Amino acid sequence: MKTLFRPSTFSPAGMIAWLLNLVTRLLARTLNMPEPLVHTTGVFVFAQVQAAESRVGKTLCPIRLLRQLQKIRGWFRQSAR
Repeated sequence: MKTLFRPSTFSPAGMIAWLLNLVTRLLARTLNMPEPLVHTTGVFVFAQVQAAESRVGKTLCPIRLLRQLQKIRGWFRQSAR
């Protein structure tokens, strides 16, 4: 008879997965929505937030800001001549 390998449920990764599952179920019951819909909506919201943060990060990139500042300084130098 073969014994089945059962991973430890008290590992940090196992606890996080269990807690995520519990939170998803509780939220789905609270909102009266099916669990897959709650999960998909969460993934969609995460993707939208990540895209917005990427746009802001590109806008506030120090190298890009430096180039824009140098362009503006160049315009002022040309107009002063």
